[in-house]
Amino acid sequence: MPGNNYNCDPATPRSRLERLLRERELRKSNRLLQLNEEGRDGNKESELFGNDSYISEGEILGLPNEEEVLEGVAGARSLVDGWQWQDGRSSKQRLLVVANRLPVSAVRRGEDSWQLEMSVGGLVSALLGVKEFEARWIGWAGVNVPDDVGQRSLTKALAEKRCIPVFLDEEIVHQYYNGYCNNILWPLFHYLGLPQEDRLATTRSFQSQFDAYKKANQLFADVVNRHYEDGDVVWCHDYHLMFLPKCLKEYNNKMKVGWFLHTPFPSSEIHRTLPSRSELLRSVLKADLVGFHTYDYARHFVSACTRILGLEGTPEGVEDQGKLTRVAAFPIGIDSDRFIRARELPQVQDHMKELKDRFAGRKVMLGVDRLDTIKGIPQKILAFEKFLEENPDWRNQVVLLQIAVPTRTDVPEYQKLTSQVHEIVGRINGRFGTLTAVPIHHLDRSLDFHALCALYAVTDVALVTSLRDGMNLVSYEFVACQASKKGVLILSEFAGAAQSLGAGAVLVNPWNITEVAASIGYALNMPADEREKRHQHNFKHVTTHTSQEWAATFVSELNDTIVEAQLRTRQVPPLLPIKTAVDCYSKCSNRLIILGFNATLTEPVDALGRRGGQIREMDLKLHPDIKEPLKKLSDDPKTTVVVLSGSDRNVLDNIFSEYNMWLAAENGMFLRLTSGEWMTTMPENLNMEWVDSIKHVFEYFTERTPRSHFELRETSLVWNYKYADVEFGRIQARDLLQHLYTGPISNASVDVVQGGRCVEVRAVGVTKGAAIDRILGEIVHNKGMKAPIDYVLCVGHFLAKDEDVYTFFEPELPPESPPAARATLANAVRTSLPKFSPCKSGSKASRYKKQRSMSTLEKKENNHESGIPWQPTPRDRISLHEGSSVLDLKGDNYFSCAVGRKRSSARYLLGTSDDVVNLLKELHIILNHQVDL
Repeated sequence: MPGNNYNCDPATPRSRLERLLRERELRKSNRLLQLNEEGRDGNKESELFGNDSYISEGEILGLPNEEEVLEGVAGARSLVDGWQWQDGRSSKQRLLVVANRLPVSAVRRGEDSWQLEMSVGGLVSALLGVKEFEARWIGWAGVNVPDDVGQRSLTKALAEKRCIPVFLDEEIVHQYYNGYCNNILWPLFHYLGLPQEDRLATTRSFQSQFDAYKKANQLFADVVNRHYEDGDVVWCHDYHLMFLPKCLKEYNNKMKVGWFLHTPFPSSEIHRTLPSRSELLRSVLKADLVGFHTYDYARHFVSACTRILGLEGTPEGVEDQGKLTRVAAFPIGIDSDRFIRARELPQVQDHMKELKDRFAGRKVMLGVDRLDTIKGIPQKILAFEKFLEENPDWRNQVVLLQIAVPTRTDVPEYQKLTSQVHEIVGRINGRFGTLTAVPIHHLDRSLDFHALCALYAVTDVALVTSLRDGMNLVSYEFVACQASKKGVLILSEFAGAAQSLGAGAVLVNPWNITEVAASIGYALNMPADEREKRHQHNFKHVTTHTSQEWAATFVSELNDTIVEAQLRTRQVPPLLPIKTAVDCYSKCSNRLIILGFNATLTEPVDALGRRGGQIREMDLKLHPDIKEPLKKLSDDPKTTVVVLSGSDRNVLDNIFSEYNMWLAAENGMFLRLTSGEWMTTMPENLNMEWVDSIKHVFEYFTERTPRSHFELRETSLVWNYKYADVEFGRIQARDLLQHLYTGPISNASVDVVQGGRCVEVRAVGVTKGAAIDRILGEIVHNKGMKAPIDYVLCVGHFLAKDEDVYTFFEPELPPESPPAARATLANAVRTSLPKFSPCKSGSKASRYKKQRSMSTLEKKENNHESGIPWQPTPRDRISLHEGSSVLDLKGDNYFSCAVGRKRSSARYLLGTSDDVVNLLKELHIILNHQVDL
């Protein structure tokens, strides 16, 4: 398969689920081999960890925005074997891990000398597996290096750590990182809202910060592009790099790009307050796979794309014009083996003995958090106070140890939070403490890894009360260290970990102080057998859903997403070769151009029917740049232009009256030359008795659905909800269809056609393809054509029901050929097509036209309900005989082109009406050149 670098032998599973299950078994078997090798090598844990200060949840330097990135991303370094390249290269797939910060802290010691310190936490897991894969970190080193000598020396030093630096100047860092990331995105994603705009300067700073954000993302992309090799997987991390997928795909559309968010993703009602909401969503959607910690976050993202961008949400992800971005949940984990092994280390055992002696006779409760507004530390302490107040017998039997790692100490809000926590702790200790003991021990610092593991191991109840948290891996670390104690986990339902550990933990609403206090009592008094069952459930999840498994699963899903995309791409028509279409046009003497109207000749709008984010005008307007080339083409005596639209006659009259062309309204049922009168091409005695009953239904749903409307036409009724709320409109449309199928149309001779934001009910046989033969016959009769039509260009944004107009002109092809194959296979039949003769055309059109006309006529003739057989009119007789013998396309002079629809039976594809304008301009240039000659 083109673009797929992996072997694809006959034994390879073909379905997506089969492929993923096979990769899962490979990872398991290879992991067992790795464990055996590690056992022979001995335990080097103490050498790696030393006495480094450990910051929980993979945090680094006390910064609040990287809480799970290092833990999870580092797990990608222990990807398992299983990748096999066709050209015999290394079996390990290269992985470019792009995050805001490198897992290395750099300190300059001289002009070209640097001291590098590896960040602790999840990175150690990565270093343990460094021989097992090919991975590179790309990110900011956390230091300003303005001179070239310093940048070269730092790049060289970091290369030994498989790290590649991105250099950002101080102004970019201030505007991008401290400004847009920490001041706007991070609070918004944690439901804290945007900063209040109390002066014009604030609004201006928003824009400057967003500009710096885009610039920084482009700098990251430039570094990735310099180091990218074919077949690499690029894994972008977190809200700092939401613009990166777009930048990478613009550089190389075949690049494998995944993006993962380590924070919550808010509901669409929160995200829509962001001024740059649409740009960020569209940029993320350029990735092949978008990952979140929980299903809720993934659901919120899909909902935001649906409600804000108007795109189609599916169980697989988000679809935009046939391009699917897969969206899925990938709950992160920890390196559980590291914590389990650490418990047996002498240093940890010594800490445990010291803690047990210190708190002998008392139950130990533990909280480990960053000192951050989202962690709910004040709520936790107040709930503990309420518990002591309501349970005096427990006052001397329980102690709460709260580890609060300081962050952003220079920010006034965090300084205020610190003071608030200290005040509450002092008040409670003064109220319930004694000379020898206090109920709360509060530490404003981090602990080293061994001390923290010991603290986890002796804890009876862990208390996690996050007000909003992407995942919170403290809960995982606590469970991993509880092999003997079997302690109870009290977990906030607003932490992402609640989705994974909810069955074994005691879930609480941290805002409900009374509930949390009651849960503390329940946990402290929980029977041993219940503690055992809860612990075993959580322990199994923590030890199987590790950071390594998380990373391997994500990369495996990303690779499979690429395979699925390639399969889908095979069904997508290629882009229209404009030069070829124009060259063929210039060489022909009797040319037919069939153009759709809506979304073909109109101004471009988004999926919600808006231009520039606003509903400017309700009525359709012709694209301003199309008027001159369209006028020139319609005046050309060798070119016949037909506008084939579902709109009614008045709309086409108002817009195209100044052009010399044919107008086919209501899907070709009404036809006129702009200089003539309207005539009908539809069969006589067409049964329209169903109109009134459908009209009443449409009126009812229009009243029930704000901003919807319906149109009453002569051959159809259309209920349109493109301006209504997206999700509500779809629900109403489903309700409408169900009502129609079980009621008014159950026995009526009608077709129900669903558009993007509309439901249309029309008489049976009313399609553009059914009308085109009669239209051609009328044109031939009117113009008195003697020479056959030797060139056809059919361009439109037609509904699937109306795409029979594309196949109408098709030459003979194998019946099972996909749309994209027609453009290729047509070349193979061009030389074998017979020459045009007055009685028989070599194209499929002649036979198809007769079949289509007769099938329509036979339906009317054999309609038992009507009782009146349909009789062909003179016009229809002209269509059936003259229209079937006017084509001599020879295969290569026919260009069918869908606009903005990647799933189409057309040969080719154009993106938007802007591309249609460019095509008509090229034809215009050819006409001018021919006139000059």
